[in-house]
Amino acid sequence: MTAVARRYVIGVDLGTSGSRTVLAGTDGRILGHETARTALHLLPGGGAEQDPDDWWRAIRETLRRLLDRRLVPVSDIAAICLSAQWGGTVAVDAEGRHLHRALLWMDGRGAEHTRRLAGGGLRVPGTGYNATRLRAWIARSGGAPTLTGKDPVGQSQFLRHARPDVFARAAHLLDVPEYLTMRLTGRPVAGHDTVALRWCTDNRTPGAVRYDERLVRLSGLPRDRLPALVEPATVVGPILPAAAAELGLGEHVLVAAGTGDTTAAAIGAGAVLPYQGHLCVGTSAWLSCHVPRKKTDVLHNVAALPSVVPDSYWVATIQDVAGKGIDWLIGNVLGPEGRDPDAAGEDRDELLARLNRLAGEAPPGSNGVVFTPWLNGERTPVDDPTVRGGWFNVSLTTTRADLARSTFEGIALNARWLNESVERFTGRPFPHLNFIGGGATSPLWCQAMADVLGRTIRQVAEPALANARGAALIAAVALGELDWSDIPEKVAIAAEFTPDPANRPVYDRAYAAFRSFYRHNRGIYAALNGRPPARPPR
Repeated sequence: MTAVARRYVIGVDLGTSGSRTVLAGTDGRILGHETARTALHLLPGGGAEQDPDDWWRAIRETLRRLLDRRLVPVSDIAAICLSAQWGGTVAVDAEGRHLHRALLWMDGRGAEHTRRLAGGGLRVPGTGYNATRLRAWIARSGGAPTLTGKDPVGQSQFLRHARPDVFARAAHLLDVPEYLTMRLTGRPVAGHDTVALRWCTDNRTPGAVRYDERLVRLSGLPRDRLPALVEPATVVGPILPAAAAELGLGEHVLVAAGTGDTTAAAIGAGAVLPYQGHLCVGTSAWLSCHVPRKKTDVLHNVAALPSVVPDSYWVATIQDVAGKGIDWLIGNVLGPEGRDPDAAGEDRDELLARLNRLAGEAPPGSNGVVFTPWLNGERTPVDDPTVRGGWFNVSLTTTRADLARSTFEGIALNARWLNESVERFTGRPFPHLNFIGGGATSPLWCQAMADVLGRTIRQVAEPALANARGAALIAAVALGELDWSDIPEKVAIAAEFTPDPANRPVYDRAYAAFRSFYRHNRGIYAALNGRPPARPPR
């Protein structure tokens, strides 16, 4: 490959709400980007599905629009890497054709089956896990299947029991990044990072991750349907001619192993070195950093999992609902009747801008109103599928502005709970957090995060493009054009937001109330929603 043909790469971020695609130089500089929305299907019993063909259409649409802008010669685009929502399951045939809509990371319909796999016998008090199985899972894989069913273990069990025809026909059970890599290359492979949430690999040695036959059996996964393992940030192969033709790319383009959005986000946030923290608020939220050693906190659902960065792990956390709560607020409470919160283009941007202006009319603390964002249960620091969201301390004097601001603040309060768990996990406080995702485009939210968390918030430039930027940087590393140590200086910081000491007392009171609401109401939520209550965090 000539030097000129290695100058540009494509990075794709396929989130739950849609696709963002960037064209970038191998130095990480973004030349252009395009977005497209995808439909989400929420089903009775905790189901959450998407059509993989919708994903492909969104990727094709964004890439075609980007290429039509003629920013660079198509022949100079050398590689593509796709980051995607992960912790999902796509059942495919031998040719990679999906046999069923994809089960997403928020699909919990397999919970009862996971509880049978993971429970029984002598249990670890307060966890629901069989002690012997939990020890094996944690010692070798760094975590265990979630009892909520919201991971590939629970989803595969749901297919086995509720969709036996699909399960029987499946040649491979792939996570979302792996499905997209197979659609591009024809190879059913998983990176050491994306395979982690099956909890069936021994990842005690970074770079030497392998399937563990005992863990495969414990997780109830059919060994012959698991993808082959490859190292992250490596070239899987050239793009298939048919895929290249559909997407408008040359057949010379190389495909780097797909990765999860959380791992790509850390790269796109510039948080590559150990203990450099980043916070992402998109549909969901997470707070993470890279660490040099494997560790697990089962009581708070925090684990160190294999990273795309060599010889390191990343701290895995997940806040189930974050930006999706803002969509819910617009569509069901504050927006005009019948307005679609997933509306595209300027309409959606204007709705969000109006909501930010409305929230800005209320004072910090929202006049005492506290919002809990548990609209789909919670994952970290409590793994509780039955907890639900709502407003507390609402009165006749509460305004629309209070409701709006408290929603932003409630998501920040949950992020503070998350941050406490991560800092306890790593043993050191974060001096600052690089903030990315669609939530980071809001100055109001940036300042609220700084005030609520008591940490300096560094707003990354073009924060909504961080995941796609990370994928592009991974592609550049796979080509040998960048070293990992080069990446922090390639990511610009747009602004810094420091905590306002005047707001500390009001947010400390709100946070104490927030934690209390969970402790005192978790049993009520469990009774209403039909499952045993989770153990309250310490």
